[in-house]
Amino acid sequence: MAKAKSKEKKAEAKPAGRKLPAKKVRKRNQVKKGAHGGTLIVLVEDVAHVGKAGDQVEVKPGYARNYLIPNGYAIVPTPHDLKLLERHQIKVTKAREAKIADLKVLAEQLSRLPSVTIEAQANEEGHLYGSIGPVEISKTLKGKNLMVEPDMVKLEHPIKEANTLTEIPLHLGYGTEAKIQVLVVGLTQVAGKK
Repeated sequence: MAKAKSKEKKAEAKPAGRKLPAKKVRKRNQVKKGAHGGTLIVLVEDVAHVGKAGDQVEVKPGYARNYLIPNGYAIVPTPHDLKLLERHQIKVTKAREAKIADLKVLAEQLSRLPSVTIEAQANEEGHLYGSIGPVEISKTLKGKNLMVEPDMVKLEHPIKEANTLTEIPLHLGYGTEAKIQVLVVGLTQVAGKK
């Protein structure tokens, strides 16, 4: 009898079934929603009418998913990214200050420039066969080692007349502006050459 009691005690000590492992809880990596139902993102670069680099902004989900994130203008913040955001904003602020200083130097160089001369084909009356637009002005300035992009040139109408001196405003970015004088010289073709 003593043996039978010890077997019963052993049977009670062991659980009847196998011990199952704890269930893994899957954590979905969802995009955070803002107060107005939009997507919260962190901008990597400055985006016009949205915000500056390092800002956490709320935008429409489609705009974030289809434009900002694929083109590298923004990232979806993780909790780790939000902790690093302060350090990133300090770096961005320093980079922005350096870029503003470079743009001020560029504006000063442009203001010292007396005028920019652009040659274009024209007829005897002084009408250009094409026109001078932001692309041609930018290309001429880049030829003088002044890095001005075509979107910085704010020209109201393309220049279509030769032998004219036109003042053109430049918006370099970050509130830095400059003005240059553009002289268009018309080149006439000599008729009768064989």
